[in-house]
Amino acid sequence: MHLSAVIITYNEEHNIRRCLESLSNLADEILVVDSGSLDGTVDICKSMGAVVIHQPFLGYIEQKNFATSKATYDWVLSLDADEALSPELLASIRKTMQNPSADGYTMNRLTNYCGEWIRHGGWYPDTKLRLYHRTKGEWTGINPHDRYRLKLGSSMQHLKGDLLHYSFNSLTDFIRQQDRFSTVGALAMFNMGKKSSIAKLLYKPMARFLKMYVLKAGFLDGLTGYTIAVNYAHAVFLKYLRLYYLQKDKTI
Repeated sequence: MHLSAVIITYNEEHNIRRCLESLSNLADEILVVDSGSLDGTVDICKSMGAVVIHQPFLGYIEQKNFATSKATYDWVLSLDADEALSPELLASIRKTMQNPSADGYTMNRLTNYCGEWIRHGGWYPDTKLRLYHRTKGEWTGINPHDRYRLKLGSSMQHLKGDLLHYSFNSLTDFIRQQDRFSTVGALAMFNMGKKSSIAKLLYKPMARFLKMYVLKAGFLDGLTGYTIAVNYAHAVFLKYLRLYYLQKDKTI
């Protein structure tokens, strides 16, 4: 069965080679949809045999639907540039594609934070549906948090192995992303007609911290687990604060 691997990129020269190398001898096509990288991302992709299409950024969900629509084959494996297949997951996908028996396949994502693999706090198993027959669903969610949703009546199975997520190289990277994502999330919620309030500004961040650090055992990851939970709670606060500002016609 033929397989297209699709990746969306923007300034990913530090990640993309690892991602592409993990796809070697698996995909019949590697399609990269780039939104105007200013670094060496496009050159690296082309040198490794990927097909590159330029598309101004439409939003995470919209960009992934666009990439899926441009794939040559109906079976699609969608990865982010900072992800790579573990050897076990690669073997699982290769075996599955010999005779697919479901419409979509999920896999666990294991995230690396500043050199540490994080297995608590709700970060693992971070199950993602990334291998799918593109006629059976679409990318959906609330930006920046995308997810692939199968149509009603479609079948789904789970694959062995981990999708390795090399998320953040430094605390600064982490804080910058949380700040950026809180803005994107606030704008998406505002456009959907969702509301913020003083009460939500008080309890939403606290609820996120307690969920990650206590209920999901983030404390087992030591100081790193505490750092992640605190920063996620702060990002939730910023998202609802920015949404509150948008409701009041203030600049965010």
